[in-house]
Amino acid sequence: MASMLERPSPPPAVGKLVDQFELGLDAPICLTWELTYACNLSCVHCLSSSGRRDPRELSTEQCKSIIDELQKMQVFYVNIGGGEPTVRSDFWELVDYATAHQVGVKFSTNGVKIDKKVAARLAASDYVDVQISIDGATAEVNDAVRGPGSFDMAVRALENLREAGFTDAKISVVVTRHNVSQLDEFKALADKYGATLRITRLLPSGRGADVWDDLHPTAGQQRELYDWLVANGEGVLTGDSFFHLSAFGDALPGLNLCGAGRVVCLIDPIGDVYACPFAIHEQFLAGNIVRDAKDGMGGFQTVWQTSELFQELRSPQTSGACTKCSHFDACRGGCMAAKFFTGLPMDGPDPECVIGNGELALAAAGEIPKSSVDHSRTGQRKTPRKSVPLTLMMRPPAKICDENPLAGME
Repeated sequence: MASMLERPSPPPAVGKLVDQFELGLDAPICLTWELTYACNLSCVHCLSSSGRRDPRELSTEQCKSIIDELQKMQVFYVNIGGGEPTVRSDFWELVDYATAHQVGVKFSTNGVKIDKKVAARLAASDYVDVQISIDGATAEVNDAVRGPGSFDMAVRALENLREAGFTDAKISVVVTRHNVSQLDEFKALADKYGATLRITRLLPSGRGADVWDDLHPTAGQQRELYDWLVANGEGVLTGDSFFHLSAFGDALPGLNLCGAGRVVCLIDPIGDVYACPFAIHEQFLAGNIVRDAKDGMGGFQTVWQTSELFQELRSPQTSGACTKCSHFDACRGGCMAAKFFTGLPMDGPDPECVIGNGELALAAAGEIPKSSVDHSRTGQRKTPRKSVPLTLMMRPPAKICDENPLAGME
């Protein structure tokens, strides 16, 4: 019989949290759901190449079935985007349904529908978070990429939210070569409206591939961004999208790893599930919620827990020459989507590797893949070689939906 004074056995050792996340979770931490590709703007760097509505878009009842499934899987919130999600006629119905089923909602919007009445409605909800997209601290910088009048529209939405008493809205900024010097101004804008600043990385996904060479921050600006985050990061959200900068020195707050298919994924408007919101390409398509539903298991759970792609992403990965780099534990080889859409191998360096390995790899890069999905209103994209000012609807549309992205949705 063991002595009563005998020490109990120590609990089993628990590895680092990041190591556990690399193996995947039963449900995603961050689920992005693009409800529609329809959008009233034509941002030049749109990661989903949005503009026109896809006629195969999931119905209201199909969306509610997904929410039911997310509730069962204990997904506690979804990040809803698009396109411009608020242009769906059933958007508020779906938001109410989600919150009534214990699934919180954070939605990203350009502000087009956030009038005083909507702002008051949002202020009365405890389970809805709002993220307003602004990509310049001035109209001149913002409107060059998001379109004329888009800055004033976003600011008006922020004013309506503040007046309604909505607390802690988010201002979402994609960092570019032209706005990295405005980080202090963005923070001041957020403070003015009682909001939190969220900055994310420009990636060569969707239409972003067409302007990446012209808009992604220079090497010097990457350092400037890192230093700013070190000094101001406590009150700024990043979506863990700048972990490649950690090779400059101390790791930035966050997981500092690619969570594609491990802790994050994307549901698109027709129910396709991709490993990452920035990797909308058939190579990263894991399945479809409608097509892959099985008896006793919903389509999303089936894809998340059993798809071959996600199982592969959760298996131990090789990172080629990067594993020999002294900074590998900090940057983990960088972003999968950034590599893929610049023609670099998955075990190669990030194209914006701060050590300089990305520049060498890009010089020898292979063929650059194109996104499998393009809902741009023009139907075609061209890679600009000079500046990228945006002019909307300067010629008659070929189709009604080219002029009105809401066509057929009223």
